[in-house]
Amino acid sequence: MKKVYFDNAATTPMRAEVVNKMTEVMMSNFGNASSTHSFGRSSKALIENSRKSIAKHFNALASEIVFTAGGTEADNLILRSAVRDLGVTDIITSKIEHHAVLHTLEALSNEYNVSLHFVSLLDDGNIDIEHLETVLTSTEKALVSLMHVNNEIGNILDIKRVAQLCKANGALFHSDTVQSVGHYKIDLQDVAVDFITASAHKFHGPKGVGFAFIRKNSGLKASVFGGEQERGFRAGTEAIHDIVGMEEALNISYNTLEEETAYISDLKHYFITKLQDVLPQASFNGASKCFESSTYTLVNVCLPIAPEKAPMLHFQLDLKGIACSKGSACQSGSTLGSHVLSQILDEEQLKKPSVRFSFSSFNTKDEVDYVIEVLKDFVEN
Repeated sequence: MKKVYFDNAATTPMRAEVVNKMTEVMMSNFGNASSTHSFGRSSKALIENSRKSIAKHFNALASEIVFTAGGTEADNLILRSAVRDLGVTDIITSKIEHHAVLHTLEALSNEYNVSLHFVSLLDDGNIDIEHLETVLTSTEKALVSLMHVNNEIGNILDIKRVAQLCKANGALFHSDTVQSVGHYKIDLQDVAVDFITASAHKFHGPKGVGFAFIRKNSGLKASVFGGEQERGFRAGTEAIHDIVGMEEALNISYNTLEEETAYISDLKHYFITKLQDVLPQASFNGASKCFESSTYTLVNVCLPIAPEKAPMLHFQLDLKGIACSKGSACQSGSTLGSHVLSQILDEEQLKKPSVRFSFSSFNTKDEVDYVIEVLKDFVEN
């Protein structure tokens, strides 16, 4: 049976170079980076070199990069401290954010005297920038939290424009960039965002490690207490091999960005063309068909399948060795439908199955052909 992995928005396979680098570090650099002896100093040097290397990709200061256990922890660190320590009273977000943000904000609204404001969406799932500006002008100490690339429908936010609006209205700006780091370049001197987050496993690095960019003099404080690691933001002995693995993965991603973007974009275009040829009634959710306003790494497809047959689709795809997602992988264990699609599709569209296919440079057109054929057979039979 053929095996096809089209769920790269959920996680990506690690590059061999990353595995080799991490293995080398685990074998040779096991010292605690907080120790003052040579073993500790060697580990500390690796961490700080990785910090400098990662910061350089974003035109940021090394001191502005804080290593975390991933994007979820980074989001929590930033959002919680903004409310707790910076006096934020209003948070502006959208109903299609990742649950790492939405659930954190829901908890904060219950724990603190903070008001949540949801910006309107356009029909294609894009943020209504005019409404955002209106909401900004009606708040005082506000923080805006809007993701750069939506993990389900791929819509891209103009974070530079949003950052300018936030600055003009005295608001802080946090962007969950988990789906864009490693796939898009972000110059943090050009884009005046205050905070961004990243997770290594989204760009062929290890799971369990990520980082937060926290702009200098932001005033944020620690959320994990203990030692003084990560400049006091996050206590705990650092996973050196994970940090170095993340650096290696990010270096490769950005060093090969132009080549891999072209390859994956071509793959996405091929998928769209082939699907429309064999299933012309299929539609694309959000802006995922558009290369100008959607990421080149995924498509979200609403398939012309009767509601009674819909539950069998994912079972059949899995039976045929195809990995994809009916929504975000973070909610795959839930019986609830996609909170993103529920905001942009009507009741009839929601009755049909929607599937997210997400690509990487490890995929091929032969795999696309196979997936399209399986979809065609299921719809016809």
